[in-house]
Amino acid sequence: MATGATMKVEVVSPERVLFSGVATQVITRTESGGEIAFLPGHTSFLGVLTENHTRIYLEGGKVQNLAVHGGYVEASGGHVTILSDNAELAEDIDVTRARAAKERAETAMRGEHDAAVEADLRRAHARLSATGGLGNS
Repeated sequence: MATGATMKVEVVSPERVLFSGVATQVITRTESGGEIAFLPGHTSFLGVLTENHTRIYLEGGKVQNLAVHGGYVEASGGHVTILSDNAELAEDIDVTRARAAKERAETAMRGEHDAAVEADLRRAHARLSATGGLGNS
């Protein structure tokens, strides 16, 4: 690793390691505090994640976008780990399917508000945001 300008990042689900590499910054969203950014040397942190568009900034300016559907984030010792039951790399997301899920959830929300429907809508937003498709829906 370069002189403190990078950190090790891993995104892990029960099925596989979705991402493992070196990054300059990670931005994700916790349930209690909104978005949080981790930079090299960040103080130790453990938080509960909500559905969100997580961004991992790689050396050279590339960004790895992910849709994270809950889980935990831990930062310590120059390492950031995201553990999620369900997370998706942006390139693996079916945008058409995500838009259809968003439309179904929005239609259902016009009726009775239901926690499951709200969660469906948050997941659809996370997927579309990660792919850059949220503004074009």
